[in-house]
Order: sequence, then structure tokens, then C-alpha cells
Amino acid sequence: MQDLFQSPDYYQLDDLLTEEHKVVRTATRDWVKKEVSPIIEDAAQKAEFPKSIIKGLGEIGAFGPYIPVEYGGAGLDQISYGLIMQEIERGDSGVRSTASVQSSLVMYPIWKYGNEAQRKKYLPKLATGEWMGSFGLTEPDHGSNPGGMTTNFKDKGDYYLLNGAKLWISNAPFCDVAVVWAKNEEGRIHGLLVERGMEGFTTPETHNKWSLRASATGELIFQDVKIPKENLLPGKNGLGAPLGCLDSARYGIAWGAIGAAMDCYDTALRYAKERIQFGKPIAAYQLQQKKLAEMITEITKAQLLAYRLGQLKNENRATTAQISMAKRNNVDMAIKIAREARQVLGAMGITGEYSIMRHMMNLESVITYEGTHDIHLLITGMDITGISAFK
Repeated sequence: MQDLFQSPDYYQLDDLLTEEHKVVRTATRDWVKKEVSPIIEDAAQKAEFPKSIIKGLGEIGAFGPYIPVEYGGAGLDQISYGLIMQEIERGDSGVRSTASVQSSLVMYPIWKYGNEAQRKKYLPKLATGEWMGSFGLTEPDHGSNPGGMTTNFKDKGDYYLLNGAKLWISNAPFCDVAVVWAKNEEGRIHGLLVERGMEGFTTPETHNKWSLRASATGELIFQDVKIPKENLLPGKNGLGAPLGCLDSARYGIAWGAIGAAMDCYDTALRYAKERIQFGKPIAAYQLQQKKLAEMITEITKAQLLAYRLGQLKNENRATTAQISMAKRNNVDMAIKIAREARQVLGAMGITGEYSIMRHMMNLESVITYEGTHDIHLLITGMDITGISAFK
């Protein structure tokens, strides 16, 4: 089915964007229309990640767009990164997950917490997609409480010995390198670079998902894996290290969710104008207009939230709590729009002929991962009251 998407801009937000922002967005949008839209419904139905798009993601700068050029990144600002995520998630949340993980959860920690040798070894290959990465934080028994992790490593003199398991890991089944967070013998959390082929390291795929079906999800299992000492990320340790990566990823999600919402809104608007019932387009009826008017209002509010957050990110002033607010609000907005858009399309809304039901199912994961809807609410609550509700 031809991709007819037209991006809504009710408050002329394009006036706030630089020419570079617009060029980056147009290039990503054109690529999504050409390379993702024609294949994504089939990939989702088959529950297969379309590996053929990895090279293209690298070529449009979707892997580490804000990483400096000297390490293979595009050297772009944070608003450009957000716009790239928005356009990719307009295509599919699972494809955006692949790019988000590579950028914010693999390349970012190597760039920020790694040494020069690690940056030069890994970042250029990750930027092109020659190597794919994954991020190992969540465990079978530790999701919202990552500090309770049991994955650990022991100093064996010449190497570290890693044991444990991570679950719900995007890109795991085909990753070449995993940034894994584990506790040392003193209980301090450190990042380790675990490469495919290391003995005792396996990545079984997670099947039977109703959500993110076009994304590869799996486990990272470590059974006495010998990690060379030079594979420890030296720049930062403690729980703040992985959480810093999550700030970057959640920021990208805040933009990405807008893309999914835009696609659902655009589909519903076009359908409502064309679908005739009782002698006129259903867009002429008050209840349908209410749905559409509320959709564009919420999208516009989310765009303003993301844009301001992007400015703060560019100035290194965005707080974790501000990022949590945007992630929570924008994903909630998107999932509600997906549900309303499905109603506008009636029975057609559940078919693979339209993107809405796929977006809706995907967003059920996005509203949970990288901080659940409820946890982000409590992060805001703690920020404004000064009292933690976690313990």
C-alpha cells in the first residue's frame, strides 16, 4: 500500500527548526517511505526483524547521530536526533527501538564512559551498522529496580569472569557486542563490553510477542564468560551510569512516539474524509471531528514538549525528571490516539492494510519499556515533592 503520510504541523513548529533539522527530517522521512513502509506490515505479520534495512539506517545517520564525526557519527544536535527517531517510529516502533538501542544504549556509553581505544574500536563499526549492539540492564527479576541486579563479575587476575542473565533485550539475537551492566565483588555496578563469540555467551530469541513483532528481542546469558580487562568501561560506574544512557534513550522515545501518533492521526483523517456513511463523509459528523480535533491538539502539545526538551538537551540542562515527563506524556498520548484512530476506521482499523493496529500493539511495549508509565509518574512526584515513593 502506498505511503501517503503528510506530517501535521498545527502550530508552525517548522519555523523553529533550522535548515539542517529539516534536511535531516526529510532524508529520514523519504527513506522510511521507500524502505520501511512497503515491507513493515509483512515483517510484523511474520514476526521478523527486516535485517535488510540495517545498512540504510546507518546511511541516513540513525545510528549515533549526535556522536562526533571522528568516531563515525553524524555530529548532529539533539533536536536532529529527536526528529530522526520521530520519523523512524512513524514507520514502526520496533525499527526505532533498533536505532535507539544502537545510538543511546550502546554508542552513547562507549562514547561517554569508554576510553579512546574503545571508542575507536567500536563506534565507527556501530555507526555504519556493520556491528549491531544491545544493552543488558533488565533481568528476569529486576526491571523497575535495576539496582537489585544479580548479574556479577569476579576479578580473576588476567580477566573478569561474568555470570548472570538479562531479559527483554532489543537486538540481542543478532548483536555483535553487548553493553552489559553487572556488579563487581563489592556490589558496585560497572559496564562491560561483551562480544559475540565469547565462550559461555548466548542470546536466545524471545518468541510469541504480540508487540514489536518486527523487532528482534532476546536474552543475554552469561555462563562463566571470560571478559578481557580492557573491555571494562572505565569512565563511570554505579547505577547512574546505565541510567544516564536511559535518559538519552527516553528522550528519543519522547520524539519517536509523536511519529507513531502522527501516522495514526494522518491515517484516520484521510479515512474519515473518504469513508461515506448516511450520504456524507464520516468526517462531517461531530463525534469524528471531536476525535480528530483532540488528536491534533495532543500531538501539538507533545511536539512543543519535545522541542523544548531538545533545546534543554542541547544546552546540557535537561534533567532526568524532565525527560521522564516527556517520555510518559508522549507515549500515553500516542497510545490513546492509536486507539481513537482505530475507532475511526471501524473494522478496517484492525487489518494490516492500515498501520494503526500495529502501532497500537507496539506502543503497549513502549509505554512499559525504559521506565514504565507508573515509574515515570513517581519520578516526577519525587522531583516536585522531594520524597521518594519507591521505598
